[in-house]
Amino acid sequence: MADHRVEHDMLGDVRVPADAYYGVHTVRALANFPLSGETLRARPHLITALATVKQAAAGANGEVGALDRTRTEAIAVACAEIRHGALHDQFVVDLIQGGAGTSTNMNANEVIANRALELLGHRRGEYSVLHPLDHVNLGQSTNDVYPTAVKLALDSHVGELLGALGGLRAAFAAKAGEFADVLKMGRTQLQDAVPMTLGQEFGAFAATIGEDEQRLAEARLLLHELNLGGTAIGTGLNARPGYRAAALAHLRSLTGIPTLVSSPDLIEATQDVGVFVQLSGVLKRVAVKLSKICNDLRLLSSGPQAGLGEIGLPARQAGSSIMPGKVNPVIPEAVNQIAFEVIGNDLTVTLAAEGGQLQLNAFEPVIARALTASLDHLTAGARVLADRCVRGITANSDRLREIVASSTGLVTALGPALGYETASAIALEAHHTGRPPLDLVRERALLTEEEVLALTTPEALTGR
Repeated sequence: MADHRVEHDMLGDVRVPADAYYGVHTVRALANFPLSGETLRARPHLITALATVKQAAAGANGEVGALDRTRTEAIAVACAEIRHGALHDQFVVDLIQGGAGTSTNMNANEVIANRALELLGHRRGEYSVLHPLDHVNLGQSTNDVYPTAVKLALDSHVGELLGALGGLRAAFAAKAGEFADVLKMGRTQLQDAVPMTLGQEFGAFAATIGEDEQRLAEARLLLHELNLGGTAIGTGLNARPGYRAAALAHLRSLTGIPTLVSSPDLIEATQDVGVFVQLSGVLKRVAVKLSKICNDLRLLSSGPQAGLGEIGLPARQAGSSIMPGKVNPVIPEAVNQIAFEVIGNDLTVTLAAEGGQLQLNAFEPVIARALTASLDHLTAGARVLADRCVRGITANSDRLREIVASSTGLVTALGPALGYETASAIALEAHHTGRPPLDLVRERALLTEEEVLALTTPEALTGR
């Protein structure tokens, strides 16, 4: 058996591996774009989305009479197999490519066509029977297929990130309950501020993640406005009447997403990538806030002797090849690095979006790569942070009590009773002498014992 078959395109003949489901256009792309080393295979959500769009298109073309029943069914079966995980190893083009995603669309067309040919009892490459472009790509353009598939893929990724953030929020909320009665000093600008509970601190972490979940859910809805049916630049050239509405109906059915809608202006929708900028901004927000939380966890657990030492993070691995017994906050450090990457990816998306020209943005492939990477890594980071760090955090209660008792921050609670000037003098003396401020108040009989106790109960100090 020959180890290759010959396929033809506008540039001439090309040898294609005999066992490949892809064809000539994919082989060209393999030669042209050996760039990132990441192929479509690394993004299964995108492959699934491409197959879903192609299946919806085939159903719509069959419905409006543009495609016969035999070809419609063969394409639909091939797409369904890919959606369930088959042939993902045949999606081999680099994620970064010229042509606004044309190579990705061609790769999908060829794999689907050759599998459909097999289902019809024909050999791969017998395109006179069923053609990648004339039939699989009928009524379509890369310029409406690719962004539609990217949006569907991102929708799946966002769903996973929302699940991971929900788990992380729950982990922080559980710790907030566990630490509800653990009194500690709050800090501003790394200086003692006023008392709070460790539960309040962890409750704030849970609340900030909850806010990001809301913003992410809002951005997700914007992904549901599609330009499918607009073909090359949004005019719908070569798509049959009724195709656009039918394709969208099939897409809603296949995805189970009832909020998918067609853009009111397909020309604008084909050139606009504002939704990707919006989503990227929200992901940057998530990354920044997660990184800040991780910074706090590292600070609060610093030590164990020479740092704050207020909480203990679960030990996950030896921290040094030279310093015995050293344990590092490796999980928060890893999530910090994911956040740095996501922030950088946001700049990539911004520049790529700004670089669009006239009726199309040619840089959607790098936008898709950046967004899917950010979503993948944030999802993994949130899960690891919850499972390998937050759920195992302990409070160093004795140390926290000692810090509160000796902190000049306690004086703030006495300020209304003592007056600002007297309170300031007590705070300065306590700071210079190292004596607990309440001892100085008692020693000078500035307040009765009953007044001191009333002003320094946990409830009075923390506003609970």
